[in-house]
Amino acid sequence: MIRILQQDNKFIKLVFGVIIGVAVITMVITLVPGIFDNAGAGGDPTTYATVHEPGFFTRLVGDTQTVTRTDVARAVQQQTQGRQVPAFYMPYLESRAGQQLVQEAILKIEGDRRGLQVSDADLLSVMHEGQLGQIFFPGGKYIGNDAYMNFVQTNMGMTRAQFEEYLKSRIELSRLQAMMTGGATVSDNDVRNSFRVSGTKVKFDYAVVSSADLAKTINPSDSDLQAFFKQNAARYATAIPETRKIQYVSFGSDQVPGGKPQVSDAEIQTYYDAHKAQYDVKEQVKARHILIAVPQGSDAKTDAAAKAKAQGVLDKIRAGGNFAELAKANSDDPGSKDSGGELGVFTRGKMVPAFEKAAFALQAGQTSDLVKTDFGYHILQVEQHDQEHLKPLSEVKAEIVPVLEQQKLGVAEQGFANTLVAEAKKDGIDKTATAHGLHAVTTDYLGKDGTIAGLTDGTALLTGAFGAAKGAAPASASTGDGFAVYQVTDIRAPHAPTFENYKSTLLTDYREQQIPQMLTARLNKLDARAKELNDLHKAAAEMNVPVKTSDLVGKDGQVPDVGALTGQAAQAFTLAKGAISSPINLGSTGVVLSVTDKQEPGTDEIAKNFSKTRESMLNERRQEIFNIYLGTLAQKYEKAGAIRIKAAQPGGLPVGS
Repeated sequence: MIRILQQDNKFIKLVFGVIIGVAVITMVITLVPGIFDNAGAGGDPTTYATVHEPGFFTRLVGDTQTVTRTDVARAVQQQTQGRQVPAFYMPYLESRAGQQLVQEAILKIEGDRRGLQVSDADLLSVMHEGQLGQIFFPGGKYIGNDAYMNFVQTNMGMTRAQFEEYLKSRIELSRLQAMMTGGATVSDNDVRNSFRVSGTKVKFDYAVVSSADLAKTINPSDSDLQAFFKQNAARYATAIPETRKIQYVSFGSDQVPGGKPQVSDAEIQTYYDAHKAQYDVKEQVKARHILIAVPQGSDAKTDAAAKAKAQGVLDKIRAGGNFAELAKANSDDPGSKDSGGELGVFTRGKMVPAFEKAAFALQAGQTSDLVKTDFGYHILQVEQHDQEHLKPLSEVKAEIVPVLEQQKLGVAEQGFANTLVAEAKKDGIDKTATAHGLHAVTTDYLGKDGTIAGLTDGTALLTGAFGAAKGAAPASASTGDGFAVYQVTDIRAPHAPTFENYKSTLLTDYREQQIPQMLTARLNKLDARAKELNDLHKAAAEMNVPVKTSDLVGKDGQVPDVGALTGQAAQAFTLAKGAISSPINLGSTGVVLSVTDKQEPGTDEIAKNFSKTRESMLNERRQEIFNIYLGTLAQKYEKAGAIRIKAAQPGGLPVGS
């Protein structure tokens, strides 16, 4: 109840994600060969692609959809949010995001052509339903334009028009998918067989061939490694990255001439006057409440009973009853009853209108009459009511002084760094350091990701140094606790290592090159021998391969050294008891397994899960049908020249446009 009354953002985002998820079609986007072969230059540099209906006439008068570079950049940002993505991988992500948007543009044209557009009335109807209705039309009443636009801007980062157009496009795509896949069916027998497999549990013995164990058997001679080194000379030509030797002099905030900056009363006043909005306190109340709930759709009798109960509680409060105890005993708000009805402090615009009006009409210590909302009858008690006011300077001075001190210190540090740079350009870093009682340091050869031991944070210095030429004029960089003035004194270009210095790495690389073939061969040999003997244990013993036993597991289970029972490992569920699998190559390990126990679901369990299994299979079938439809459409548009991908701009796509 509190969450709904206060319109908590995290809750709303969660609800909104679920709602939009229902409307969005689930497309498995695959890169269609040739779709980017018709890239062209020129045109609007902000345009990534244009899509129009196939045909000469429709090119002139038909529907045309435009995909902007900003659209693609935004899609890439959404895909990579919270993850570090290597630079070399970005072009692939951009291409994939671009194709997805092009495919959505094709579907939009097809939806329009089939008359599936979503009208304003359609959109309004959808927004009245389900959880969208709870957000925008709680109790059937519109929340108002201001609250609506604030929600869209805060939670979606869109204007009202953009949000509504986006929602319309999602609904139209879902209509198109429903139209194209409405005939999808699965037979009862297929459903039963599917659950018979998915509901089956197995236990098995499995022999594990480990890459780590195989690596120990690969012991090449020095001559073998030297030959490998020569054969892969291009691979190792720049294996030792560029390094640089840097001379620098640094200072901390406590070494800035003049000492700690002093802040005057006039500067404090000026800052206060410029930031008054920061110290403006809106009108707010601290309140608690008791709710006697009335379920939506209740009849007059139920409503009257709830009102009578609420009046009885209010009478007890008026007679001196303890509000908190009465809230714990009577309130139907699970979020606040245990804390005596406490709602905390809130400003205007956070509660439903009737509740807010009553709360802000009370003074501290006052109790309301019964307040009716869509949730039932409330009794409010205001504990604190603060009018809108500006905090006086005397109250916030202690907050302002450190801010001004830090600002002035930053200016002083930058000024001192500029002075040192100017002197170092003329006299060199050594003399400049001595003249100011500082100490010049020359590093060893460092890489881009190196560490400068004497600095709190040497990241900015290293970034600058690796962008400068050898002997270039001194420059400054922040160190986290002051500045450093630096100069690159020597550069070692990327180069190949010597055999002796790189021998251990060469051994690792040599083994990694040999292992895949060895793993496959050993697995095949183990599998063949196990089937020849009809005994996995005997075959594994002959080859000195360890055998392990799984628990009784289902298709969603995990098994040590095997992992998830998907891909090749899923054959465990299709094998008969006692049967031996084909080789299962898992990359770093490989296994051959033999089923020792198999428990298939019974008739009752199949019947119990029949509807759920059918719906899951139907969704998969619909997805398959729609993917085929989408792929066919994309090829049709491509062959007709209806997709125009613009040539890439120098520097790639704009990010954050």
